[in-house]
Amino acid sequence: MPHQALKLIPGVDQNRTLALNEAAISNTNLVRFIPDRQGLGLVQKLGGWTKFVTENIGSTPRALWAWEDTNNNAWLGVGAESSLSAIVDGGVLDITPQTTTANISVSFNTTAGSDIITIDATGSGLDAYDVVDIRTQVSVGGLVLFGLYQVYPVSSDQFQIHATDFYGNPVYATGPVPGGGAVPVFDVTSGSAVVTVTLADHGFVVGDTFPILVSTNVGGLDLYGNYIVSSVTSSDEFTFNAKNSADTNDTQSENGGDVQFIYYNGVGPAPINAGYGHGGYGTGGYGAGSVSPSIPGTPITAQDWTLDNWGEIFISNPLNGPVYNWSPTQNNPIATVIPTAPSVNAGVLVAMPQRQIIAWGSTFNGIQDQLLIRWTDVDNYTSWAGTVTNQAGSFRLSKGSKIVECIQGPQQTLVWTDLGVWSMQYVGPPYVYQFNEIGTGCGLIGRKAAASMNGVVYWMGQSQFFRLGGGGVEPITCPIWDVIFQDLDTNNLNKIRVAPNSRFGEISWYYPTTSSNGEIAKYVKYNIILNQWDFGTLSRTAWINESVLGPPIGGAPNGFIYQHRNVAIGVLYCQFSYVIVNIHVNSETNMSYFVHA
Repeated sequence: MPHQALKLIPGVDQNRTLALNEAAISNTNLVRFIPDRQGLGLVQKLGGWTKFVTENIGSTPRALWAWEDTNNNAWLGVGAESSLSAIVDGGVLDITPQTTTANISVSFNTTAGSDIITIDATGSGLDAYDVVDIRTQVSVGGLVLFGLYQVYPVSSDQFQIHATDFYGNPVYATGPVPGGGAVPVFDVTSGSAVVTVTLADHGFVVGDTFPILVSTNVGGLDLYGNYIVSSVTSSDEFTFNAKNSADTNDTQSENGGDVQFIYYNGVGPAPINAGYGHGGYGTGGYGAGSVSPSIPGTPITAQDWTLDNWGEIFISNPLNGPVYNWSPTQNNPIATVIPTAPSVNAGVLVAMPQRQIIAWGSTFNGIQDQLLIRWTDVDNYTSWAGTVTNQAGSFRLSKGSKIVECIQGPQQTLVWTDLGVWSMQYVGPPYVYQFNEIGTGCGLIGRKAAASMNGVVYWMGQSQFFRLGGGGVEPITCPIWDVIFQDLDTNNLNKIRVAPNSRFGEISWYYPTTSSNGEIAKYVKYNIILNQWDFGTLSRTAWINESVLGPPIGGAPNGFIYQHRNVAIGVLYCQFSYVIVNIHVNSETNMSYFVHA
């Protein structure tokens, strides 16, 4: 029987039956296709991976970020479900932010003509590295205090804040108050949706938004969220309409009359050449050469993170939380909150080249707006209030129900909603950014499903894949569509992770399946050079492309961080690689061969 050379068709095709998919590949695991000089794709092993650091992170990594400090040290930031870490030279620093929630009696002290407010908080133990978020409006001395404030310590039972307006300008008390103040009081009448609010010197006008951050039940109404002021009866009283009518006549104070604080606990920088084991926190004050006294809070947890860097400063945002910063050269033990930044955000990034932090799914008053984008002034990540003299600002998208993700793309920031994709282009003052919808019906399936590589942006939509290049948004033909979309766990779409690998011109999507108990189990991979696909079984819960740290790095559900390499270096981990090839012999015979790659 004569022999005939067999040239395999690169890529995987599951749209065709085994008989139709002649001399082609129907199934793979952990392989890649390498272009040859004839333009064909030669199959080879995906390669292996080594532990980037021997220490386990302790929970599932959800975000990675690489950057370099001013001393030429290369760092890896890791946002995991129960920690925030910074890795350098094989060592893992736990820099997880800490918070404490306190509900205490209102006891604020003011002095006429002063912006300094002294707050009584027994046992709070705050220091100059802490920030307090006042979650219930407090009326005292002609002022209404609400939001984030930098702490100025007085004692373990008392601290001070400076009263400011939205733009950071000081505001002054109109009278002295010793140990006083009050939170909002709500009054309702049975059968009516009108809620009367008593809050001295409230300053609201009709049409303003009044936020309630601590859920309060009054007359059968659960009050929480933003409410529009419908009437102002006096400087101490206004009304708004609830969604439903009250069941009974009732009067209740927000949070039972107590003020609610969230303390963002910071820790002062450790002294040079003095590690954590050199003396306790209470062994000296600010000038004594040791860490200042501080009462630690509870380390935060997060379902997801977005990470970036502002020069050497590491910027982090836990999902639906505030914005934190950490400097590797200032020797700070933990990341600390930026008090002027929005307190709630779905994500952040640092825009280039003008360098501004952009936050999406953001807020002005503590209640999240899923379509709101806010950004800082140029080269000043503490300035968030837009004025005629800076370039901070905000914009609310007019379509979609929420912003799913933003990334820095080529010469623009790209913003995905659940419905489409927008372009956010820097145009300078006075508008700063220009927003245009550049694609509809191509919304993002999950918050980490889009990436830019080689000047082209790729993403996974609700039912197909897309790319954005010079010709605009276009779908990508996918012959293994059924592999992912028929097996996708739709209850865990935000766990999908995109994984670009510029070394090999590949972009992968790791995804949870219907049988993987909500965790990532498999991947599909697109070769942008050959325009071909393959798939396999591997779990990566976080990913960064090639960076200052070398080849791509991925996180795994077991809490380890792995660096993906094409050759064995150190301890190489590699699972079983294979392809299934179909050979059509005659009209009655078709054979499939399992080939170990």
